[in-house]
Amino acid sequence: MSLSGNGCGALTEFTHRLAEPADVPAIVELMQESIAENMKAYLSAAEIEAARETMGVDGTLIRDGTYFLIEAIESGQTVLVGCGGWGKRKTLYGGDHTAGRDDSLSDPNVDAARIRAMYTHPAWARRGIGSLLLDLGEAAARNAGFRIIELGSTLPGEPFYLARGYKEVSRDTQIAANGAANVVIKMRKDL
Repeated sequence: MSLSGNGCGALTEFTHRLAEPADVPAIVELMQESIAENMKAYLSAAEIEAARETMGVDGTLIRDGTYFLIEAIESGQTVLVGCGGWGKRKTLYGGDHTAGRDDSLSDPNVDAARIRAMYTHPAWARRGIGSLLLDLGEAAARNAGFRIIELGSTLPGEPFYLARGYKEVSRDTQIAANGAANVVIKMRKDL
């Protein structure tokens, strides 16, 4: 659990749990809202559409029990406010639809774990949800024996990950079907 200010002086209590297959529709909805709104300050509409080609639900994370949901109570109802997790497989980023996946298991002695598919609902941005997700993923990867963790960041996520101690390893620019550039920044951190 984590407490975070809501901007009105009150504290919001967040809870977390592992995602289940039945959660996929709610995860998809949150991802779509996050992509549409949270990237606007950094990317053009065409670049946001390009980024969608490499973003989405990865069912392997849910099946592996490595994908977290962050929830809060709003008006008496439990609401999904964030999601993200870590991967013990070699795929760095992307959803089930992303080409070039490598779902073979990583060896904690030689390979890095992965921070994967982090999204915050736009109405809940800047309240510590991303930090909570990173803390959960990093701790779980460390407990699984990993000593290094990597991620594929979008341009909007880069400042956050830099502030959390991740260092850029490489930058890959892909041209999407709509002709716009999609930049993925590979970043790494020692656990």
